[in-house]
Amino acid sequence: MTGTIVIKVTNLAKTFHMPQPLPILKGIDLEVSRGEMICIVGASGVGKSTFLHLLGGLDRPTSGTVEFEGQDLFALNDHQLAAFRNRKIGFVFQFHHLLPEFTAIENVMMPALIQGQKRPEAARQGAELLSEVGLRERLSHRPGELSGGEQQRVAVARALILKPSLILADEPTGNLDSHTSDEVFSLMKRLNKQFGNTFILVTHNEKLSAQADRVIRMVDGRIEAG
Repeated sequence: MTGTIVIKVTNLAKTFHMPQPLPILKGIDLEVSRGEMICIVGASGVGKSTFLHLLGGLDRPTSGTVEFEGQDLFALNDHQLAAFRNRKIGFVFQFHHLLPEFTAIENVMMPALIQGQKRPEAARQGAELLSEVGLRERLSHRPGELSGGEQQRVAVARALILKPSLILADEPTGNLDSHTSDEVFSLMKRLNKQFGNTFILVTHNEKLSAQADRVIRMVDGRIEAG
C-alpha cells in the first residue's frame, strides 16, 4: 500500500445488546490510501456490513476510532457527522434504493438538491454522470423502466454527484446476474481510476474481489488478511 493515508481505523469494536452482549467487531486496525479500491470478503455474519456502516458514520462503535482525512468521525456530534458524511462519502447498496416516482436524472440529482445546489447545475452534473455510466439515453426513464443493472448504474451515479472522497458499496452486485455483476464492477473500477475516489466494497464474489487493488478478509469480527 502506497500513497496518502485517507482512512485510519484503530482498535474498532462494536457490540450489540440484544439483550445479551453480542460482539460483532473485535478490534480492527486498518489504513486505506487515497484512490485505493478495496474489497472486503468473508462469510455471512462476520461483521462486514457493520464495519462498512462504521466507516461511513452510519453507526457509532462501542470503542475505537475512525479517522477520515484526519477527522475523528466519532468526535463529531450527530449533526456534524451527518454533514460530514453527506459531503465526503457516497453509498451504493445491494438494493439500489432509487425513488420509484422520479426519473433516473432526478434520482441522481437528489443529493445535490438536498445540499442546496441550484437545479440547472444539478441537472447538468447528473446528465454528465449518467452519460459516464452508459445511460445517456435513459435520463427520463423511471426505475421501473430500467433493468437491474441500469438501476444500479443510476445508484452509482447518484453516489458520485457530490464528488465524495470515499465510495462505500455493500454487495453492490449481489442482486445481479453474473454478467451484469461483471459490468457494474468494471464500471466502478473505471470510475475509481478516472475520478480518483477511494472505493471500499463488501462482496461475496471472490472473482470480482480478485480484481481490486487489495482484498481484506474478515473472520469472526477481525481482519485476517489485507
